[in-house]
Amino acid sequence: MKKPGPPTLVQDNAVKINESKWSKTLMSAGWTVVPNVLLVRQKALGLEPLDINILLHLMQHWWRKDDKPHPSKKTIADAIGVAPRTIQRRIAAMEKLGFIARQERRVGGKASLTNIYHLDGLVTVMKPYAQEMIEGIKKKADDRAALRAKKGRPHLKVIEAEE
Repeated sequence: MKKPGPPTLVQDNAVKINESKWSKTLMSAGWTVVPNVLLVRQKALGLEPLDINILLHLMQHWWRKDDKPHPSKKTIADAIGVAPRTIQRRIAAMEKLGFIARQERRVGGKASLTNIYHLDGLVTVMKPYAQEMIEGIKKKADDRAALRAKKGRPHLKVIEAEE
């Protein structure tokens, strides 16, 4: 497997910006990339708050496209403070929605390892919402530019106060 190259200047700047917000100590302990659309459109996507928490834990273990996350349900459950069976039910529900695909791992055809989780379905489902957000951002920027482009001062009329 090909190792990632050294961080780019953009990545270095992003880390420094986040260190200034969160502190070097917190950033050094690890961080996770989360698309804003997941948080902003979670209701439209049909995701429960617990689903978001589970997805955040899966994302914590997903750094490269082809290196899929595979934490145990118990690990996620312990971190969130719920039973592993609750995690299993919510993952099954997200699987029904097409957001997650589970891949079993076996050793020698007998012993089970943790499942591998594919989030490709979630990525696909979120794209139209992301496009909608991008268009909204562009419209706001265009509206601000149009407002700045207006020339001249507003024409104000002085009104005499009645006594």
